[in-house]
Amino acid sequence: MKFVFPKVYPILDSSIIPSARRAEFLNELGSSLALAGVTLLEYRNKNGTDDEIVADARILRTVLPPEKVKLILDDRVDLVDAVEFDGVHVDAGDMAPVATRRLLGPDRIVGVFGGSDGLLPGILKEPADYFAIGPVFPTRTKHTEKPPIGIEGVRRLREQAGPNAVLSAAAGITLETAKAVLSAGASMVAVSEAIFRAQTPAAEFQRWIDLLG
Repeated sequence: MKFVFPKVYPILDSSIIPSARRAEFLNELGSSLALAGVTLLEYRNKNGTDDEIVADARILRTVLPPEKVKLILDDRVDLVDAVEFDGVHVDAGDMAPVATRRLLGPDRIVGVFGGSDGLLPGILKEPADYFAIGPVFPTRTKHTEKPPIGIEGVRRLREQAGPNAVLSAAAGITLETAKAVLSAGASMVAVSEAIFRAQTPAAEFQRWIDLLG
């Protein structure tokens, strides 16, 4: 995998997308994110129908071209080819990483859940490109029963993972806490509400990049 993972990984959750003017909203949002310099974006829709997921994803793919932006689909390994996305994120309970890699091939990005209190046993041996860790802080955009691990938890997981694994820290991270999370050992911070609930998400993303480099 030659792709260089950015420090900021925006997660577009379907709860943020309005029902009215949905396609227009996604067109405008995607175009503005491309202009802001987004290179990696996950689209997450836990409850939508296949038709809704495919429709949303195809709009995002149109306005976020593959030569500029890698698009990751949450959970739905079976739809990645249909929407021409660049990869998938699978959690515990979804398709296993080995099966995911076998289905998608060597060139797609595969992200997996890596652990919370500690790394999952054997997780670094899985054929994945990045490992999500957390929740770092409490979050409202994704249901989880795991307690927050905090900054010290990120540091502990980096020690367990060694220097080379790509660790994506997630949940409740704000612009004020992101630098500390990265300094503790995260390769990138996955951010949903703090960016997409802003009045102008593309401008907010740019603020994060300006601060974090």
